[in-house]
Amino acid sequence: MQYEIYGIGNALVDSEYLVSDSVLKDSGFVKGTMTLVDQAERAQLITLLEQTANLSLSKLAGGGSAANTAVTTALLGASTFYSCKVSKDKIGDFFVQDLADLGVSTNLADQRPEGVTGECISMITPDGERTLVTHLGITQTFSVAELNEQALASSKYLYIEGYLISSPSAIEAVHRAQAIAVDAGVKVALTLSDVGMVENFRDAFQNLIDTGVDILFCNEDEAKLWTGETDRTLAANALQMSCPQIAMTLSGDGALVTAEADGTELIPGARVQPVDTTGAGDTFAGGVLYGLSQGQTLAEATALAHRLASQVVSRFGARLSADEIAKIRS
Repeated sequence: MQYEIYGIGNALVDSEYLVSDSVLKDSGFVKGTMTLVDQAERAQLITLLEQTANLSLSKLAGGGSAANTAVTTALLGASTFYSCKVSKDKIGDFFVQDLADLGVSTNLADQRPEGVTGECISMITPDGERTLVTHLGITQTFSVAELNEQALASSKYLYIEGYLISSPSAIEAVHRAQAIAVDAGVKVALTLSDVGMVENFRDAFQNLIDTGVDILFCNEDEAKLWTGETDRTLAANALQMSCPQIAMTLSGDGALVTAEADGTELIPGARVQPVDTTGAGDTFAGGVLYGLSQGQTLAEATALAHRLASQVVSRFGARLSADEIAKIRS
């Protein structure tokens, strides 16, 4: 089977908690960022949330950045394959069934190993900002073995989650996937994922870009950190020196994207009152990739992506439902 989108990324189940700013401060995590923790640190945070602050789990949902993007493209109608790694445990069972129900093909029909499936604790403050604390579990050992090379080589786009770069085995898989894509003429899309990733893994990102990335996704903060520019337009222009196409999100102001003629153009977005920003960038990337895979221009695809992203931040949860997507497109 030929696929339009082939994604690789972490497999995580999202555990969402609605927290006050004071509880977030007590946690010690920086608001609006993603932090990787070990099992002991995860347990300490859960104790703070559920025992000290007496909070209850708000929602359990399938997650992972590129998984959210893959779900978006699948629900929009693109044939989508997602390679990831989960354990043979209850959370892993939930993740596998969730993607199957949403129409995403995966490598997970194979025998799953023993271990602990990854989890992302999302602390959502009253302003809608999310602070992510991730225990990768077995997804940290994502490797070349999880790739379906035939499915990848027959796809239109490879989408690489930047968070994978933190794992030695995963970066090996990223390089292998990129090589397959380049050899097969599959376009390569990469997301910088988080300012912390840019700070700590710049050389690894640069290596991927130098090898060949066709479209780069990032937000304004990531772009400014990457380029050293303090002006958003200058940052976008600098990024274009390395990549044929960019899509740089500007929160409620829209996105700066590569123009058809030259330079960048601003594609305005609708300003909404955010309730939960979890998954906004993932959903945006899904909308863009879907549009491009259907022959739309980057500007047209971005306009669709804005409508999707503005909806996902207007309520709790990192993914839109099939009904929500159908309503946006009607």
